Amino acid sequence: MRLNPGDNAPETAMYAVVDENGRVLDRVEVEKGNRLPPTQSSSYHYELDK
Repeated sequence: MRLNPGDNAPETAMYAVVDENGRVLDRVEVEKGNRLPPTQSSSYHYELDK
């Protein structure tokens, strides 16, 4: 599931910051309903880190 910065987290979990090449750059923990934080580039997105 691809999520963008500013989207609400669908569940409390760790989310991976992924670059345009699919490489995981970082991980953040976000509680359900909270917004995903900004990333360093607009081309980055979040994926649920399972």
